[in-house]
Amino acid sequence: MDQKEQKLQRMKELTELLNQAARAYYQESREIMPNVEYDRLYDELQALEKETGITLSGSPTAMVGYEVLSELPKERHAAPMLSLDKTKDVDALAAWLGDKEGLLSWKLDGLTIVLTYRDGQLYKAVTRGNGEIGEVITPNAKVFENIPLSIPHTGEVVLRGEAVIRYSDFEKINEEIGDADSRYKNPRNLCSGSVRQLNSQVTSSRHVRFYAFFLVSAEGVDFHNSREAQFQWLKAQGFDVVEYRRVNAASIPEAVQWFSQAVRKNDVPSDGLVLCLEDIAYGEALGSTAKFPRHSIAFKWADETQETHLRYIEWSPSRTGLINPVAIFDPVELEGTTVSRASVHNLSILKELALGEGDLITVYKANMIIPQIEENKTRSGPVPFPKVCPVCGQPTEIHADGDAETLHCANPDCQAKKVKSFALFASRDALNIDGLSEATLEKLIGVGAVHEPADLFHLEDHREAIVSLEGFGEKSFDNLCQAAKQASDTTLPRLIYGLGIAGVGPANARTICRAFGDDLDAIVSASREELAAVDGIGPVIAEAIAAFFEQEKNRSHLAHVLQYITIHREEASGDLSLAGQTFVITGSLTHFANRDEMKKFIEDRGGKVTGSVTGKTTCLINNDVSSGSSKNKKAKELGIPILSEEDFLAHAAAGAPFRAEENRDAGIKESISE
Repeated sequence: MDQKEQKLQRMKELTELLNQAARAYYQESREIMPNVEYDRLYDELQALEKETGITLSGSPTAMVGYEVLSELPKERHAAPMLSLDKTKDVDALAAWLGDKEGLLSWKLDGLTIVLTYRDGQLYKAVTRGNGEIGEVITPNAKVFENIPLSIPHTGEVVLRGEAVIRYSDFEKINEEIGDADSRYKNPRNLCSGSVRQLNSQVTSSRHVRFYAFFLVSAEGVDFHNSREAQFQWLKAQGFDVVEYRRVNAASIPEAVQWFSQAVRKNDVPSDGLVLCLEDIAYGEALGSTAKFPRHSIAFKWADETQETHLRYIEWSPSRTGLINPVAIFDPVELEGTTVSRASVHNLSILKELALGEGDLITVYKANMIIPQIEENKTRSGPVPFPKVCPVCGQPTEIHADGDAETLHCANPDCQAKKVKSFALFASRDALNIDGLSEATLEKLIGVGAVHEPADLFHLEDHREAIVSLEGFGEKSFDNLCQAAKQASDTTLPRLIYGLGIAGVGPANARTICRAFGDDLDAIVSASREELAAVDGIGPVIAEAIAAFFEQEKNRSHLAHVLQYITIHREEASGDLSLAGQTFVITGSLTHFANRDEMKKFIEDRGGKVTGSVTGKTTCLINNDVSSGSSKNKKAKELGIPILSEEDFLAHAAAGAPFRAEENRDAGIKESISE
């Protein structure tokens, strides 16, 4: 390790140590080092950053503020990002390299990111996307654990790398989730969701890391035609580079063997290896096919298989009515984890494998992740499929979907099909029962604990059955009951939205409640004409509301819910200065955390928010007033004012009109004429 690498390693150690001390002091009210020691280490880190020209993300000397976006902007890549051709044959890998030298490295299992640096600062981060168009995730990249926010080189630098979440961090995150079925399935899925968050604070909590694997360009730097020189230069700039070995055709088998042993202990998820040509010019001269570049090739591990015995087929109903066969077998170790179940997907596969209880089967993990049955060696089946639904006991039906046969419950009132409606009832904008996932609901329904929404508030009646469920326990059960208790103190708009009436979202629910003075009885008994007369509701939604409350079952379920909840009025501002006005919000926001927060601000003052600009729009709110976006163009065509947040808030505070009446009338006429 040269002197610069030593300094960079010391900077990483100091960053982690200082952040630990800060967390202990500010969040846990304890000290792990004296203030004078903290200051000494802080000064040491600051001096090293100045000396090297590198500032790491997470450094206490340059903490990045969290950002919240309403959506991730899209951007086209300068050149398509192609996939790699692949092989599982070591000899084929050596033959591909021929008489050249190459770099053999991990093929990391995460999300590919393109970083751009300008003037020594991180300028932009974009996901691979579909290879041609990616999403801009710059605010999130700035809170990755190990991305340099600044580098010594001041010319433009463009590089590619993989965003990953280490197994150790993945396991810690999952441990904090009580419900086993709500846990993340693998680090790659968690990483993908974490990188593409709209709130960078969420990304920061997921401990995402970045490993560089390809330098696209570095302005003004001569690498003497060496890919390894590029890797070493990236290290010197402060990047963690994917671990690699320099190889030739003769040394490839030994190198692959080394990686195959190391993968079992590697904390960074990997699903294979990548071999790239060391000679940059030669590799680029080879060009590419329509799908693959010719300068690199991927090596995929051969799937590890194990023999085991099938115990039985479990029939698992879903909210769509589909009943999935799941194979339960004697536990085996695969790719470092114990597995005992695998989805069989449908009846056709069940028949094709001729699965019967006690059969000797071989199982593997597809892509080292998803358990699958490879072969049935004794073929004593297939087991008979159930004639009745395991949840409701009503007859099942076989449906033909192309060449595949699937099993379905024919009962429209099957409890399994109600999962979606219960999930809506418990969702954040409705009753907000924290931690009640669809997977948990399916389990609760399966043991007969939930038949209607009110049942969610007296789960204590089924404690013994619920605690015995897989992935549950006393703590998870108590947390769920506590969440339901907290959710029982709610507001009428939340309740109305949670009932799942067609067309009634959170905004319409608030509009209806406001129009009827937060009087539930008045809403339930309102005529279609009275409902349609509410501004913004109209005859279609009015029909849905009236029809819903005309059904005895719905009224009965509502009455049962009312026995367990307390409804309080939403705090009213008393300010209805935006009543009768319609707004459209687009682009990123600065004064409000997100669009939902701004939407609530408008609706609390009697206004309405829609998604598209029409002649009835009062004002388009866009901080990029001069943007050439389609909404800006439409607003200009219709004579609708485009205001920044600041101008909007100033108008709202002053009670000033957003749009002259004559311009409004002209816009409506022009909109209608179109």
